Amino acid sequence: MKGIAIVGYGYWGPKLARNFLQEGSFGRVVVCDEDSERLKRGKRENPGVQTVGSFAAVLADPEIDAVALATPVATHHTLALAALKAGKHVLVEKPLATRCSDADELIAAASTGHRVLMTDHTFVYHPAIQRIRSLIESGDLGRLIYIDSTRINLGLFQHDVDVLWDLAVHDVSIVNFFTTERPHRVQAMGCAYPPGPLASIGILTLRYPSGLFVHINCSWVSPVKIRHMLIGGDKKMIVYDDLNPNEPVKIYDSGVLARTDDERNRLMFEYRAGDVYSPKIEPKEALANLASDFVAAIRDGKAPLSDGRFGADAVKILDAAQRSLASGGSEIRLSWK
Repeated sequence: MKGIAIVGYGYWGPKLARNFLQEGSFGRVVVCDEDSERLKRGKRENPGVQTVGSFAAVLADPEIDAVALATPVATHHTLALAALKAGKHVLVEKPLATRCSDADELIAAASTGHRVLMTDHTFVYHPAIQRIRSLIESGDLGRLIYIDSTRINLGLFQHDVDVLWDLAVHDVSIVNFFTTERPHRVQAMGCAYPPGPLASIGILTLRYPSGLFVHINCSWVSPVKIRHMLIGGDKKMIVYDDLNPNEPVKIYDSGVLARTDDERNRLMFEYRAGDVYSPKIEPKEALANLASDFVAAIRDGKAPLSDGRFGADAVKILDAAQRSLASGGSEIRLSWK
């Protein structure tokens, strides 16, 4: 493959540049940004990369096969559509778009042009998350009962999307990765602090036809950083702590539902039943796995894990959450084809 352009060299662009350089499949890695100081930084941090100050120049360059967008959320649809129409494969930082119709338009453009469209839902590629999904698929947890996630920190405040689109999007993508089922009822509540147009604290509830219940708590104004998820099955339960590098996954050998009268009576007097163990997790960077999947999709013509449709599903859920938030927390019903 000839070249890839990293468009936007703010917070996420440097991470993409580093990983695609390390992946090594593209002959050229180009950093594109309108800010000359950012371009200088890109050169300094990544010796050997080329820089360009114009997105139009990227689109016009036949030696650039692919584009990775790390630009503000409001630009995703416009820039991705232009890149697809220019014949480029496209990786879009989450979320894919902010409207369902825009996400669908990108999927259609990618299909028409036979290009790869991929959403940068990095957690889908995290070794710990992939291990948890394998445990779910194996039936070790039994039937999924609930998922409870907390993703809070102090900053970074976004200027164009609220905390649901910025933080809850990660948890939505993780849940969508754990199960092919999609929610039929969505409810969100939140508030802005300091006062403003964008919610900085949000609570998202997802209900599923099977009975699965998902609760997501996210905030930009917490004095501590927490990245914590509980996954409860009727056989076993999992605690995932993204901030614990040594034991990010702990499996509790006890289920949500006791299966016999004796177990129910015993659980009234014990805090938990069974053992707890932590499996060894491969220490590989999630973004490196994502870069490899993008390259493989282009090279082999296979759909990546977080393809356009996967990204569009997250947009549909977050769009419903936005409507619920705007209406004061009313429940939004969704249907899926």
